[in-house]
Amino acid sequence: MKNGKSGGVSLRSFVSSNIRNYSMVLMLALIMLVFWFLTEGINLNSRNITNIFMQNSYILLLAVGMILVIIIGNIDLAAGCIVAFVGALSAMIYNAGFGLFPTLFLSILIGGVIGCFQGFWIAYLKIPAFIVTLAGSLLFRGLTYIITNVTPIALRDDNYKKIASGTWNIESLSTDEVHYTAIAVAVLVVVVYVVFEMLARRKKVKNGFDVVPLPLHLVKILIIGGLTIALGQRFATYRGLPNVVIVLAITIAVFTFLTKNTILGRYIYAVGGNARSAKLSGINSELVVFVVHVIMGGMCGLAAVVFTGYMNTALPQAGVNFELDAIAACFIGGASTSGGIGTVIGAIVGGLVMAAINNGMSLMNIAAQWQYVVKATVLLLAVLYDIYTRRKAGLG
Repeated sequence: MKNGKSGGVSLRSFVSSNIRNYSMVLMLALIMLVFWFLTEGINLNSRNITNIFMQNSYILLLAVGMILVIIIGNIDLAAGCIVAFVGALSAMIYNAGFGLFPTLFLSILIGGVIGCFQGFWIAYLKIPAFIVTLAGSLLFRGLTYIITNVTPIALRDDNYKKIASGTWNIESLSTDEVHYTAIAVAVLVVVVYVVFEMLARRKKVKNGFDVVPLPLHLVKILIIGGLTIALGQRFATYRGLPNVVIVLAITIAVFTFLTKNTILGRYIYAVGGNARSAKLSGINSELVVFVVHVIMGGMCGLAAVVFTGYMNTALPQAGVNFELDAIAACFIGGASTSGGIGTVIGAIVGGLVMAAINNGMSLMNIAAQWQYVVKATVLLLAVLYDIYTRRKAGLG
C-alpha cells in the first residue's frame, strides 16, 4: 500500500502481516532441531539432507502445480494416478530408443494433454473439480494397469535415473571429499537473490510503496543466503549437487515468477479470491481455470519422470497417495482451504515439513502406523491455524 512518502513499516506491522508466511519456516527449523537432538545429528548430515531432497522431489514438484489448483479453489485427486500412467508411458518411450531429454519433454507434453482433458470438463462444462479428478484417478489407474499388464517396466539402462539420483559436478572443482560445484552454485544463487531483492526494494521505494526497515530486510537476506550456502555445503560434502535439486530450483523460480510478476499470476489469485468478481471485471475465468489444470498436468508429467527415475523402473502401482501428500504440503505451507491464498515457496516449505517429519521418524525407527498419526495431526493443526488466522484478520 502506498503511504505517500515512501516510508517504512514497523517491525510489529511487518511480523503481523507476514506471520502466515514465516511461521511454517520457523516450524521447519524447529522440527529439524528437535530431530537433530533425537537422532544425535544424523538428520542434518550431508547424506541425509541429500536423500531428503531426492526421496521427496516428486512430491515437491506436484505441490508446485497443486498450489495453483488450490489457489483457484479447486482440487486434483488424479495427480498420483496420472504420475503412474505417464511414468509407464515415459518408460516405454525411453525403451523405444528416445533419449532422456526427449522422454522428459514428451512426458510433460502428455501430462499437459491430460490436463487439457480434465481442465475442459472443469472449466467449460462446469463439472466440479472434485468429481472430474476423482473420475480421472480411476480412469488413469485403470489405463496404467492396461498398458503395463500390471507388470513393472524395467528401463533399458541406468541413464534414465540420473535425473532423480544423479549429481552435477565440474571435475576441476571437485576433490575426493568436497565437490565445490554445489557451493559455487549456492553462492551464485545468493548473489542473484540479493540483486533481485535490492532492485525490488528500490522499485517499491521509488514508487512510494511501504517497505520494511532496511536492517530487517538485510536480516532476512542474510538468513536466506546463509541457509542457501549451508545447503550447498551439505550437498558438496556428500556426492555433489543433485540433478533433481536443479530441476526443482528451476521449477520453483519459474512458477514463483509466474505467480508474482505476470498477468496470469494475478488472474489466478483473482479467480481464487472471487471468481464471480473476476468474471465481472473482465477476466476470462474459464480460461484461467483451464490453464491451471494444464499446468498441473504438465507438473504430473515432470514428477512422473523423476519418480520413475528414482525407482529406476515404472511401477503400475506407483502414485498411491501422491496427490494427498501434495495437497497436505500446500495446506501446511499456508494455502487457504477457501482459495485465493497460497505461494509456491509456502508449498515447498510445507512439503519439506512433511519430509523432515517422515525422515526424522524413520531415523528413529518409529512404526509406520504412528507416522500416519503424526502426519494427520500436523495437517489438522495447519488447517486449524489457517482458519484461526483468517478469522483474526476478518477474512472468514
